[in-house]
Amino acid sequence: MKAFASWTRDLPRAAAPDGVSRRAWLLRALGLLGAVSVAAGSQPKPVTLLNVSFDTTRELFREFNAAFAKFWAAKNGQTVVIRQSHGGSGKQARAVINGLQADVVTLALAYDIEAIVRLSGAIEADWQGRFPDNSSPYTSTIVFVVRHGNPKGIRDWDDLCRPGVGVITPNPKTSGGARWNYLAAYGYAVKRLGTQAQAREFVTALYANVPILDTGARGASTSFVDRGLGDVLIAWESEALLAVREAGPGVLSLVRPSRSILAEPPVAVVDRVARRRGVTTVARAYLQYLYSDTGQDLAAKHFFRPRSPAVAQRYHAQFPPLNQFTVAEVFGGWAEAHRQHFRQGGVFDTLYRRRE
Repeated sequence: MKAFASWTRDLPRAAAPDGVSRRAWLLRALGLLGAVSVAAGSQPKPVTLLNVSFDTTRELFREFNAAFAKFWAAKNGQTVVIRQSHGGSGKQARAVINGLQADVVTLALAYDIEAIVRLSGAIEADWQGRFPDNSSPYTSTIVFVVRHGNPKGIRDWDDLCRPGVGVITPNPKTSGGARWNYLAAYGYAVKRLGTQAQAREFVTALYANVPILDTGARGASTSFVDRGLGDVLIAWESEALLAVREAGPGVLSLVRPSRSILAEPPVAVVDRVARRRGVTTVARAYLQYLYSDTGQDLAAKHFFRPRSPAVAQRYHAQFPPLNQFTVAEVFGGWAEAHRQHFRQGGVFDTLYRRRE
């Protein structure tokens, strides 16, 4: 008590409220300071997340990550920093299987996430039921990009099989976008021609016009736009719209074929990593925020088709309705599509060898 008395004598003299002794007032003030110190000390520690994503989401997540960090800080008082890894979806999935410490994955197709489930167990088997729309917060489709004036007259998939037409598309063995491209072409041929044999011949002719197989969708865009390879780029609608916008007026044009595929890129928490790092709650909130009005608006701004009807209505001019089919409808689902077409020795290997 003597120490307290000596210490309080050294404090600046200040009037206590009426009816309150200076000693009592100082004790209350010290208690308040202690409470403030405890509150300051209880602020949540900053966290980091690693989002392992596919090639063509770079621009989307650059802006989305900043928006989520602001939202999370306002809601919980916690700083969150999201780091990104981008590449071909199949390549990214293999990296996670081989130990890349992703907290969340936002990949190009469900099969790649299923591969992580099956081969590493890092994602739990019920992942697809955790978020709406089978954990696919936005969609896309497959379209064409051509050079100004469309000198080769590219209008539909059949035109990509004509002799002398250079087609740019990435490698289905490493790129999820490339698998969507391949299945879009194959599905179109099944729908138009009617038999599997005719569809194989159709896609064989198309890939005979492919001079190079880049590892990812962004690499294919670079080959077409920057290196000047080919006459037509097969691409995600999002990548095509971005390429046309960034090239500027009078350089590139987008062509939507008569029929294409419904592409549904999925998302998942990497349970084992997020749980070990203690970030499961924020990782789940991060993916859930993709379904918010802000997340849906940013998806549309970066040329992915939003799931929200209200947001889709605001962007209806950018995303005209298309005649689309699904992987399940034509191929029996991703597992069967992979077994038939993309496994070692599958249809793609056979037809691509025939082109050489």
